[in-house]
Amino acid sequence: MQSVQSMEPDKNKVFRLQGKLRYYDWGGTSFLSELLQIPNPEKKPFAEYWMGAHETASSQIIVSSGDPVPLNEYTRAFAKSTLGDEVARQFGQLPYLLKILDVRQMLSIQVHPSKKNAEIEFSEENERGIALTSAERNYKDRNHKPELMLALSEFWLLHGFKPAVQLLRVFEGNPELYFLSGVFEKQGYEGLYRTVMQMEQSQINRILDPLINRLLPADDNHLISKEQEGFWVARAAREFTKDGNIDRGIFSIYFFNLLNLHPGNAIFQDAGLPHAYLEGQNIEIMANSDNVLRGGLSSKHIDVNELMKHIQFKETIPSVLQGMKTQDHFQVFPTPAPDFELSRVLLSEGQNVRLKSVSAEIYFIMEGHIVFKENLQNQFSRRRGEAFISFDQAAFALEAKEDSILFKAAVPWANQARGI
Repeated sequence: MQSVQSMEPDKNKVFRLQGKLRYYDWGGTSFLSELLQIPNPEKKPFAEYWMGAHETASSQIIVSSGDPVPLNEYTRAFAKSTLGDEVARQFGQLPYLLKILDVRQMLSIQVHPSKKNAEIEFSEENERGIALTSAERNYKDRNHKPELMLALSEFWLLHGFKPAVQLLRVFEGNPELYFLSGVFEKQGYEGLYRTVMQMEQSQINRILDPLINRLLPADDNHLISKEQEGFWVARAAREFTKDGNIDRGIFSIYFFNLLNLHPGNAIFQDAGLPHAYLEGQNIEIMANSDNVLRGGLSSKHIDVNELMKHIQFKETIPSVLQGMKTQDHFQVFPTPAPDFELSRVLLSEGQNVRLKSVSAEIYFIMEGHIVFKENLQNQFSRRRGEAFISFDQAAFALEAKEDSILFKAAVPWANQARGI
């Protein structure tokens, strides 16, 4: 691999991009293997595919010499020419991270910190001498992690606290949990959540054991559907009960909004909003961070006290995003986050579109075959499961050799500057 320190900026502004696979026990074994054309004979859990410049798993670009170069090092060495003056000044790095996820098993009840809190907590863990690679580490970087996910399949997730009326209805419908209605009415969302998340394990077992014993036979006989909390409670009980101890994350399945997103639907999750992914495939864009605070339903590090420091204890009315057309071929999914914006690009066979990048933009080919042309010397094809990146002020054309779907990650105000 070529040393960035010995390089000059490449004459080209657009490059093939190679992301990084991440293996977590909740991942599937076939979706990402087929999409990325990476054989998986050992049936490893291909959970996430990262495209970005995070320090722990940076993508690589293929420069003119044919050598792979780490994207984080290249953008750091040539920040203004790759990111543009304003993004380099404001963020100092590629501000977003693009991922493809395959969620086979439900994954952790979690929340992400604000930018201010991430900076404070990251420094404190450094001062305590917790290694960045330690399993006990909560904060991997100094950044916040707002995120947008777009469903690629039927996708199930938990998203923020249910409105009060719905929550009380859940308590009324489950006698084992009815005592919590009084806690909620007197102490609100925070008192309710602290009650169960700080409860002794023996008490959790006493409360949830009869509930689970009631649900498991119904689940075995297919009497519960995915639209019901009990379906996911039964699954969680099977997956996360260890040594007879029931995971306290099960309470969150009842407390949080249970959502079913259809392919093409998207949802935004800001700092402090508790959530959990349950099943399906999605494309996800977020600030360039890996800060996750977990409170249950996970084999990874769980730190309930840290999670409780950052949760927003309030009801959430889910807002499912359908996307909005901004120009020919482009459908954008705007969010309040200044770090990122996701667009879907639809091109029919034979269509040709000319583009100019403002800052750095990552394109992932979800379906089809695209020929990219920056100049006579820099032309290449990208097919399903492949990606490329264009840097600031790159002028190029995309030609669809067949009907194609691309996803584009960008900095939102950079698009606004271009009039999109």
